[in-house]
Amino acid sequence: MMGIFNFINSIFDKLRVLDFLGPLALRLYLAPVFWMAGANKIDFSTFMPFESTVSWFGNPEWGLGLPLPTLMAFLAGWTEVLGAIFLLIGFGVRWISIPLMITMLVAIFSVHISNGWLAISSGSGIFATERTIEAVERLGIAKDILKEHGNYLWLTENGSLVVLNNGIEFATTYFIMLLVLFFIGAGKFFSLDYYLNFINKK
Repeated sequence: MMGIFNFINSIFDKLRVLDFLGPLALRLYLAPVFWMAGANKIDFSTFMPFESTVSWFGNPEWGLGLPLPTLMAFLAGWTEVLGAIFLLIGFGVRWISIPLMITMLVAIFSVHISNGWLAISSGSGIFATERTIEAVERLGIAKDILKEHGNYLWLTENGSLVVLNNGIEFATTYFIMLLVLFFIGAGKFFSLDYYLNFINKK
């Protein structure tokens, strides 16, 4: 039994030559996520956040109710934009992971946590809540209405209808991915960090 265990471990050890694929995959996955998030906040013609973003950050009734909303929107937007670029090219990955993780924590605790875990409402499973169960029931009624009065097949041919629950699922997942990058770095070969460290060691 130990012989089989050791043989399998020796194969795993040889696969370590490909260990750059893990951080590369994380970076390439996260880069467009943060680019889209940041680009939706920043007006690149003025380098300042959109007024709608500032209003959302500052309004306590229908927004986040954060202090200094212009500054907060500016910092959040540019952290995400620059973070996307840094992740893509593999530059300062451990450094940029820190403010990106902070951004995710702010999102979790100021926007998503009151909605529970699920990003998409589900009527079953350990993360289903009264809120998501009721949302699925209402979705069923909406589907019945569309089937009776609309072209339901056309409406759903490019994807199923769902109810966005906007829970912490996505933000927490991104936080965990960033946490991994913080500890393991950008990875070998396909990152500027690797070559900068290589030059620095010479």
